[in-house]
Amino acid sequence: MEKAKNADEYIATQRSAIAQNPECGTSHYNLAVALLGQRKFEEAEEELRVAIECSPGLAEAYVQLGGIYLNRGDLEGCLAYNRQAVKARPGLSEGYGNIGFVELQRGNIDEAINALEKATHFNFRYIQAFATLANAYLMKGMIEKCIETNFKALALEPDFAVVHNNLAIAYLECGDHQQAVTHCDRAVSLGYEVASEIRNEIEQLRRKAS
Repeated sequence: MEKAKNADEYIATQRSAIAQNPECGTSHYNLAVALLGQRKFEEAEEELRVAIECSPGLAEAYVQLGGIYLNRGDLEGCLAYNRQAVKARPGLSEGYGNIGFVELQRGNIDEAINALEKATHFNFRYIQAFATLANAYLMKGMIEKCIETNFKALALEPDFAVVHNNLAIAYLECGDHQQAVTHCDRAVSLGYEVASEIRNEIEQLRRKAS
């Protein structure tokens, strides 16, 4: 209850700031982010559009609009807004990360890798981008790069279950069965739902080893 009250107070403060200075893009953006926190997507979208009208270089507003479109399942809209974000600010890692995620969803692996490499270059602690990039390398058949990139993600978060799952798959691909078993077990222990075909393959390897 206290958290909700604080959010409502913050929204009221932003609305007051906008009333005093309607041309302040940052106030419209701040209000939009707070509205997103309350899942008021249509109101937030309206405020983000006003924020961009007031401040066309507000790259984060494009990213948030992209997020709204992604939430609706509109990959094209998400991609378009994130492209505008990195055009407004060429070093915006989150924009490149989102572009990479969408391109991978669309099956454009090379475009995804290009964007995700930029995302991790501009932010070397962007763990989700490392995980997605590793997945893109796996899909491209670049197994060594996949493993190397997954370990960059684990360096940031050792208990990242999806990364352990992806490492299990990568090690199966390159024939390192011991490592595959180790990382599959770790993913399972962290609560990840490993695909049944991977689990079955791991169990066969375990039986052979014993």
